[in-house]
Amino acid sequence: MPPRPAGLKGHFLLGNLPEFSADTLAFMLKMREYGDVVKLRFGPFPAYVLNHPDVVHDVLVTNADKHYKSSVTKNVLEPVLGNGIFTSDGEFWRRQRKLVQPAFHTKRIGAYADIITRYAERMLAGWQPGTRLAGDDEMTHLTMRIISKALFDADVASDVDLIGEAIAVVLKNTDERFNQLPTIPYWVPNRINRQLRANIAKLDTLIQRFIDERRASGEDNGDLLSMLLAAQDDDGAVMTDKQVRDEALTLFGAGHETTAVALTWTWYLLSQHPEVEAKLHEELATVLNGRTPTLDDLPKLKYTEMVLKESMRLYPPAWGTTREVIAPTQLGEYALNKGDTVFINIYGMQRDERFFTSALTFDPERFSPEREKSIPRHAYIPFGNGPRVCVGNAFAMMEAKLVLATVAQHFRLELAPGQIVQPQRMFTLRPKYGMDMVVRARAAERVAAAEPLVIHVH
Repeated sequence: MPPRPAGLKGHFLLGNLPEFSADTLAFMLKMREYGDVVKLRFGPFPAYVLNHPDVVHDVLVTNADKHYKSSVTKNVLEPVLGNGIFTSDGEFWRRQRKLVQPAFHTKRIGAYADIITRYAERMLAGWQPGTRLAGDDEMTHLTMRIISKALFDADVASDVDLIGEAIAVVLKNTDERFNQLPTIPYWVPNRINRQLRANIAKLDTLIQRFIDERRASGEDNGDLLSMLLAAQDDDGAVMTDKQVRDEALTLFGAGHETTAVALTWTWYLLSQHPEVEAKLHEELATVLNGRTPTLDDLPKLKYTEMVLKESMRLYPPAWGTTREVIAPTQLGEYALNKGDTVFINIYGMQRDERFFTSALTFDPERFSPEREKSIPRHAYIPFGNGPRVCVGNAFAMMEAKLVLATVAQHFRLELAPGQIVQPQRMFTLRPKYGMDMVVRARAAERVAAAEPLVIHVH
């Protein structure tokens, strides 16, 4: 009989929870020292951390049908996302995935390129050289407006602001619930759950209004909502309003948060690596020569894409993901039982010297066509992999490339004096103290008699 993975000793009562909670990212990096599969205990609950691409392949690809979304993930996210493709499993998930997939067909998402650059240029119109701004907030507001337009064809500022305010509170409450182990049930009327209920109700009301208006008009506005409403199963069945709501909110939440986080970390890394920034500017000048980028330009913006890929390697927005074993299965040389939880250590693997030479160095060239081939499969999975790979990954990359190219042609972003930089494990990998930046016009020379005080914590 195959062996069970070796366990990591922890507190007799709390297990490994105190160390995990104190500094999750440092803990995940440390896990690599104990093997490719490491057994943990969170109180009475066992979990297994996966630190090698081969065992990750077993879970996400080879035996994907034996690994469902974990109970913790579902308990936290189902009140918000309902039974959408992020939280559902089995035959229902396969049906919904098939219905949602066409909304992200290459030709369909290509129509959103103009929306992305137009909204990016609107944002830039409000920037003034020499001013200090919250880079993370700017990126969040931008991606929220883009997904509002692409998903709901919503361009009304009041609607976007209402969605934004509600989503911000929901994300904050979701992070707080993820930090509770064990998770407090949603029906308990504590502060977090009361706030969640109130803001989910706001989102439900607004999304239902969009659905009602679209069903009444019967028009295809070219947005993702139109695709969701028109999607038909093989037997001709369409989604109910509840299913459309769940998928719309799933796409909205995932469609702005992860891209905003990826762009935030990209601006930070560029600010610290002028040689990379110069090479990016050189490509933009050659390909675009000052004009607004279009969909047709994307294949030529190879270095722009390499910069984003490397940024997501060092700071993956989805820093880890969990699965729950639903049937006895083999994991490398080990046996897992039904009910076991596995945690895929994306952050740890993508910073592992075994898979990436000089792993802590920001080196976009590692994603050049020649060198990218040497990266082990499943060592780099910012969008996941297998049947449940992120359905919007192509949209996210298109959006990030167009925003980066649009902004970088006009401005440079310098890390603001005194800004502390520390990644924090929340629902996504965010900067704990924000990311304040100083706007510099590209044409202006950098004047700095002395470098500003910058504190880096990694």
